[in-house]
Amino acid sequence: MTKLSAEFAMKDLGSLSYFLGIAVTHNAQGLFLSQSKYAANILDRAGMTDCKSTPTPVATTSKLSASSTTPYANLLLLCIVLLQVLFSTSLLPGPTFLMLYNRFTYLHDPKVEHMAALHRILRYLKGALDHGLQLYRSSISSLLSYTDADWGGCPHTRQSTSGYCVFLGDNLISWSSKRQPILSKSSAEAEYRGDANVVSKTCWLCNLLLELHCPLMKATLVYCDNVSAIYLSDNPVHHQHTKHIEIDIHFVREKVKQGEVCVLHVPSQYQIADILIKGLPKILFDEFFASLSVRKPPDSTARV
Repeated sequence: MTKLSAEFAMKDLGSLSYFLGIAVTHNAQGLFLSQSKYAANILDRAGMTDCKSTPTPVATTSKLSASSTTPYANLLLLCIVLLQVLFSTSLLPGPTFLMLYNRFTYLHDPKVEHMAALHRILRYLKGALDHGLQLYRSSISSLLSYTDADWGGCPHTRQSTSGYCVFLGDNLISWSSKRQPILSKSSAEAEYRGDANVVSKTCWLCNLLLELHCPLMKATLVYCDNVSAIYLSDNPVHHQHTKHIEIDIHFVREKVKQGEVCVLHVPSQYQIADILIKGLPKILFDEFFASLSVRKPPDSTARV
């Protein structure tokens, strides 16, 4: 081996254990990803190490707006805590992301109620420090996704919020919760925009898997709980009731026609994407959270 080749030779660092702030633990089921140490550090810096935990990060009636009249004095502290918590919750898909987005929305003029909602998120993290994302040994032959939208959910702008989660085999690999940039005139339009968001994401994932020499032979399944949105994805005719919907999201129809995507109905009680767009009761929150494979570590992991 020449001196140059020896200099650039790759080293085997052993099994993955820590990457980009994420602790990786190997167990009998696969891999367990956690950010417990980072989250604990955030609580310590916020002075909430001994705070009382809360079972959910968002109240079921939580609808923040800019109408509150009591300003929050320490804007710098709010900025720092927001940025830190955003990273520490990257493995906790759920309404946490939506509420953090709301915090940034009102960052120019934060109110006391915004900081109180952020404190609730921190209290939730206190009780979920040992939670993480479990990845299983699983087939990678198909993509499956759930998508939902909260039509006009923002009391200030009346923008809708889209949320989706994507599974490769049994594993959650992508999730999102964000405001739609355009106001929707109907719940069907808001849901259809959510369908378009997740179909766009799954197309990108399919191309990525193709480049990794793992092409998918099956159509991507997209589960939506709005019958009208499902009808729009399969209806090739523009009629008076859909002219207000922009052409740019009708590419969903093309993907359905080409057999690359199949949009199916799922009852609302099984729509796990709800956890990404709204506050849920504890029982439903825990059920959907478990469906996303976010949980406490297995016994073998907990003892490591």
